[in-house]
Amino acid sequence: MFEGMHSHSIDQKGRLIIPVRFREKLGDEFFVTAGLDGCLIIYAPKEWRAFEEKLGALPTMTNADARKLQRFFLANAARCECDKQGRIIIPQHLRELGGIESEVVLTGLGTRIELWSKERWLEAGTYEDINEIAASMADLGVSL
Repeated sequence: MFEGMHSHSIDQKGRLIIPVRFREKLGDEFFVTAGLDGCLIIYAPKEWRAFEEKLGALPTMTNADARKLQRFFLANAARCECDKQGRIIIPQHLRELGGIESEVVLTGLGTRIELWSKERWLEAGTYEDINEIAASMADLGVSL
């Protein structure tokens, strides 16, 4: 399980150091793709395969939204490996999608890691409505 938050910077070549505690859980090879809310998502291989299976089970032959979801996540996916310094290269198209230029925030969210530009994280990371959100979780069968 991934948890915690880390701030880092990305260099001119698109290289990002993955924190050791995340690297240990990700393994030698992992996947980065576009995420919702303007972030990128990093998956360990096992979680990526499970996510791919969910996307593969969508009714893409008959549902345009299902096709769009598959394209959004799978066409933007990149396989990554850390170099000897613990860095990965975030492909240019993903940096553009995530608005990533220099400062980033990595957040552990259980089965995945979100990678945010610092600016987008600060915009999205407000919790003024957290009580309303917690209350709405009851509709999903979640009690806190």
